[in-house]
Amino acid sequence: MAVLRNRFASFFTAVASPLNSAASSATSSSSSNRNSNSNSNSNSNSNSHPPTTSTTFTNSNNDGTDSNHSSSSGDVCIVPVPSTPPISPYKRRSKRCSGLMFALGGIFGIFVALFFANQNEVISLDALMDLNLDALMDVIPAGIVKDASVFTQHERETVNYDSFSVGLYLKAQGIQASHPVIMVPGVISTGLESWGTDERSRQYFRKRLWGSWSMMRALVMDKASWKSHIMLDKHTGLDPPGIKLRAAQGFDATDFFITGYWIWNKILENLATVGYDPTNAFSATYDWRLSYLNLEVRDHYFSRLKTYIETAVMVADKKVALVSHSMGSQVVMFFFKWVESAEHGNGGSDWVARHIDSWINISGCMLGASKGLPAVLSGEMKDTAQLNAFAVYGLEKFLSKEERAELFRAMPGISSMLPKGGEAVWGNSTWAPDDEPNQPFTLGNMLNFRETNSSLTQRNLTMEDSLAYLFNHSDPWFRDQVQHSYSHGVAHTAAEVEANEHDPRKWLNPLEARLPLAPDMKIYCFYGVGKPTERSYFYRADTDPLSRLNVSIDTSVTNGQVDRGVVMSEGDGTVSLLSLGYMCAKGWGIKRYNPASVKVKVYEMPHEPERFSPRGGPNTGDHVDILGRSSLNDLILRIAGGKGDLIEEKYVSRIKEYAERVKIYDDE
Repeated sequence: MAVLRNRFASFFTAVASPLNSAASSATSSSSSNRNSNSNSNSNSNSNSHPPTTSTTFTNSNNDGTDSNHSSSSGDVCIVPVPSTPPISPYKRRSKRCSGLMFALGGIFGIFVALFFANQNEVISLDALMDLNLDALMDVIPAGIVKDASVFTQHERETVNYDSFSVGLYLKAQGIQASHPVIMVPGVISTGLESWGTDERSRQYFRKRLWGSWSMMRALVMDKASWKSHIMLDKHTGLDPPGIKLRAAQGFDATDFFITGYWIWNKILENLATVGYDPTNAFSATYDWRLSYLNLEVRDHYFSRLKTYIETAVMVADKKVALVSHSMGSQVVMFFFKWVESAEHGNGGSDWVARHIDSWINISGCMLGASKGLPAVLSGEMKDTAQLNAFAVYGLEKFLSKEERAELFRAMPGISSMLPKGGEAVWGNSTWAPDDEPNQPFTLGNMLNFRETNSSLTQRNLTMEDSLAYLFNHSDPWFRDQVQHSYSHGVAHTAAEVEANEHDPRKWLNPLEARLPLAPDMKIYCFYGVGKPTERSYFYRADTDPLSRLNVSIDTSVTNGQVDRGVVMSEGDGTVSLLSLGYMCAKGWGIKRYNPASVKVKVYEMPHEPERFSPRGGPNTGDHVDILGRSSLNDLILRIAGGKGDLIEEKYVSRIKEYAERVKIYDDE
């Protein structure tokens, strides 16, 4: 960057030099006396002041010669500049610089205007891809273009090396593709594209209304149309009449959310380095808005997943390694039960044992996420509660709490992440397993109310009470969708677990359904810890007469671990530690939940972000950014390469201590 700056300085100095020379000539030709006086004054000035010079820094080649001047022997060149006349060269340079910046700003403004303009007007967005800037390049000095090109190339080489470094290192150690890899992404990370052909949908045909800049444009330019497309039918939980959104397919569906914001891309890069490609790796994308049974009803998702796994095993003659993230881990749990069921997948009780080598559970919210409750209750969560007043005002004008709550409720898949386990896991009005000593209040109260003068806020609510409150104060269509699709309790006996084998509502809850009978399968639980995560909330009655919501987060409460009404605890920034780690650290050690004694390994990753990295760098433990963590990519490649048995467990949190306090016990 220093080289570029000095190139620009030299360029503008050279532009100003002819003007200086012309001005000097005009002044010297006015009269001989004035010329002689000027010479004497110049001599006296030269005696009292050093001559004006310009310093230029240049790059040197490896052999010690200057890259621009073959006869140069050093890195610093002193270039004389004529004496400064009355016309200031600084002003000339400033005008030139301002003109260039004005031109570049104008070009940028045109791009922005064309982006938001209707594609049928002015010019199509596709035509912009063919636009070249050769004319602009012609007016920039060749030296600046060359230095910029070299700088950009070095930057790309650095990025590429960082992206592929884990895979290159393991490849050098002999790790190579072994087990076919099936990736199941998390909530909202799969792009959704429109396939509707009704008049209102034609403008969006095959454009992503979730997970692209097309989504942002549709949301800004026509919010009502975007909402009608993204929301499911409130009564059927399927497509509204005339609208058809489907999950995008392939690696492109999950590698980036929008341009520049990667999700699975880092993992794909490293998998490719050790020999993976579309013939032995597959991204099992799904429409995360749908309830799990409706994934099969509408898209035949689990049938297609079963067929792909069977094909991969047949072709490779090796079992599959499943890699799931966040909500994707719940999808995998449900799939295990679905594929075994005689009424559904009809694969038999040994299907998983015959086809699955290992399940890599990354940041799996096995017991749900606390933030799922306020999302559907009042359209809020930590991300909205912690906004400043100006941002809140803008957000409410654009997409209000009421609209957000309606949006979330009309996506039954979101409700699959409501917390599971009730008071046994999350605590009661006096106690919680993750309470800290001398804590002023218990985390067992999911919803806390400071004001009790309203019939809606008379007492604090535990997790079970909070779910009941949600269903009692929401529309019947939402209550029916959730209660007919999911269960949030605990099976305390083996008999209850076996009875639940025939109840699909229980299948994604690991406290009510057992692991498959696959004693040779391995489960690896990888998740981040050490990042403050929302655990419970302070609420107040909503006094807005125009709002249909009864309550909203009380953002006036900030004290200790309470930040603007959100009570923070241990986790990965999105999912609390109890949900991330309980089943892995203890739950699946209870016989009724794991009768085949499937081996489970835990590897916790402390959140150690780099200060100046927007995504946390290679040691982040954030819920999403962990997918780019170097150590996680290393572990995934070792398991896929058949070396997972060499991985040692690693605990850095207090999850074992918390797990012992959970009131779920072995019945044997």
